[in-house]
Amino acid sequence: MNPVFTLLQFEDIRGQLCALALSERAKQRLCTLSPCKTLEEAKIRQGQTTEARQVIESFGSPPLSAMQELDKCLTLCAGGGMLLPAQLMAVMQFIASCRRMRAYLKKAMVLGTEVAGYGAALGDTDDLYEEIDRCIVGEQVDSAASAALRDIRRRMENLRGQVKAKLASILQAKRQIFSDSSAVMRNGRFVLPVKREYRSQLSGTLVDVSGTGATCFIEPSAVSKIQQELAALGIEEENEVRRILYTLSSLVDDFSGELRRSAETMEALDVVFACGRLSIQMEAAPPQLTSERRLHIRAGRHPLLSREKAVPLDFWMGEGINGVVITGPNTGGKTVALKTVGLLSMMAQSGLHVPADRESVFCMHSAYWCDIGDGQSISENLSTFSAHMKTIISILQKADAFSLVLMDELGSGTDPAEGMGLAIAILEELKRRGCLFLTTSHYPEVKEYAARTPGLCNARMAFDRQTLQPLYRLELGLAGESCALYIARRLGLPGQILERAEKEAKSAGGPGRPAEAAKEPLPLSPPAPLKEQAERKQEENGSTHPQFSIGDSILVLPEEEAGLVFAPEDEHGKVGVQVKGEKRRVLYKRLKLRVPASELYPPDYDFSILFDTVENRKARRAMEKGHRPDLAIHYAPNACGESF
Repeated sequence: MNPVFTLLQFEDIRGQLCALALSERAKQRLCTLSPCKTLEEAKIRQGQTTEARQVIESFGSPPLSAMQELDKCLTLCAGGGMLLPAQLMAVMQFIASCRRMRAYLKKAMVLGTEVAGYGAALGDTDDLYEEIDRCIVGEQVDSAASAALRDIRRRMENLRGQVKAKLASILQAKRQIFSDSSAVMRNGRFVLPVKREYRSQLSGTLVDVSGTGATCFIEPSAVSKIQQELAALGIEEENEVRRILYTLSSLVDDFSGELRRSAETMEALDVVFACGRLSIQMEAAPPQLTSERRLHIRAGRHPLLSREKAVPLDFWMGEGINGVVITGPNTGGKTVALKTVGLLSMMAQSGLHVPADRESVFCMHSAYWCDIGDGQSISENLSTFSAHMKTIISILQKADAFSLVLMDELGSGTDPAEGMGLAIAILEELKRRGCLFLTTSHYPEVKEYAARTPGLCNARMAFDRQTLQPLYRLELGLAGESCALYIARRLGLPGQILERAEKEAKSAGGPGRPAEAAKEPLPLSPPAPLKEQAERKQEENGSTHPQFSIGDSILVLPEEEAGLVFAPEDEHGKVGVQVKGEKRRVLYKRLKLRVPASELYPPDYDFSILFDTVENRKARRAMEKGHRPDLAIHYAPNACGESF
């Protein structure tokens, strides 16, 4: 189990999805749902969720199948085994579900959805259905299954009639010797209940005795021969039934390919429609997905909080802001805001709709890293601070430019001065790595650091000073206060104690300092000039991005595809790279240097050997010797239509 999934409560979302699925196979897939690795895959999943919701809202719940015992039945048939009537009925019921699903999806085709196309993948097994339906009735092999079985059962019924007639005659003639007025079955044979004292007055075979010993169950000699014939026919009946069941099992095996394809299709539909149902249940919407490193959440709600209680969250990151520091009073909703950003991002990247405005934008993350909760462990001898540091060290070892990092109460659990210093150093390292990060803190120095550092932004949770109640509303661009002294004054803390507290706080440079002049929060959407402003601050600070040289060995992130640089960075910040023989233009931020060209090739190395065709190299050498109007150098376009 991924601990980050647990911290962000993505496990709870997966649990809700499992509850909305019908088959065990679909539940197993949904229990392992995780964020997509590529933007293309995430968009495909999002599209399927959108279409599934549209189909459900238009035509009602889909007729899915639980597919109980289907895998077991197909495996048994493949090994030459025999299916029981109940198992054959289960196969028939699955085929019936596929029929209903085909009809359901056929209606959905009017919506023009790709999900409706799944109906074509549901195999044609109608012949198998008809044969099972003809042979099995009420979980029993019907007499109509074969002429031989019909004849055997007709003869058996005639013999039973003869036996019953003879026994009735004996009962009528010697009524006084019997403890009951009708024949009974014992050990599969018709017998008469004779009182023990009259045992010698009826010729026949003793089959059984009652529990009290007062009654003897005797098969009269007059029906023994008929019952022997009946027993022999019973063996014939059993053999014919087994033959029919083996024949049907073999037929199921013949259709196993179609049945398995249909089962896989039904499983995929079960997964997709579970996602659609969750969207309806959460009143969610399909978000926009982007490959750019930016987040923009409008009216986002934590999906596990009731709609009535959840205060909508407006949040953005990117466009020049890579890190946000949230401050404010305890119980003000800082941790909920942190988790909401992480959970909604994870849901969107997994192909799920999110409870937010459909204008919300989410980017792809290579990984999610979280430090939330105290993490204390008696068994590992970890204090709160030690647990925090252990997690943070792990994050700093793994986080990259495509990670989303979420940290709650950064630097807490130790000496305030040292905790503050660690918090700022950690934020500086995350900023250097270029990842998107969101943290909560109480340290005033951290707020000041975020206010003066390009690429970082303060945020606070709104607080009503009149009612002393948190408003659970995030305000970007403003630093929050703990409000501890203000709350203490409103609650009636004695004046002399309050004065001393304010004096100590001011001398320590803490929250007791005079409040800064009121500022306006940042707008709900990132203003266009903000990115330019951040870039200008980076230039003033001498911050530059890596420069790549022709021949450098690089990795293209987040896919980590290996390649070589064949052209320098252009005016748009894109570098020419060759990956698997294909030339591309890739933004420098997506490139990671593996080995520089200076370590791979000699100073005078001819890179055209790597990046040009033999024909072009020959033509170029000939042109260098003199004008050749009959020669031309051809530049093939890449997958994007660009020529190099």
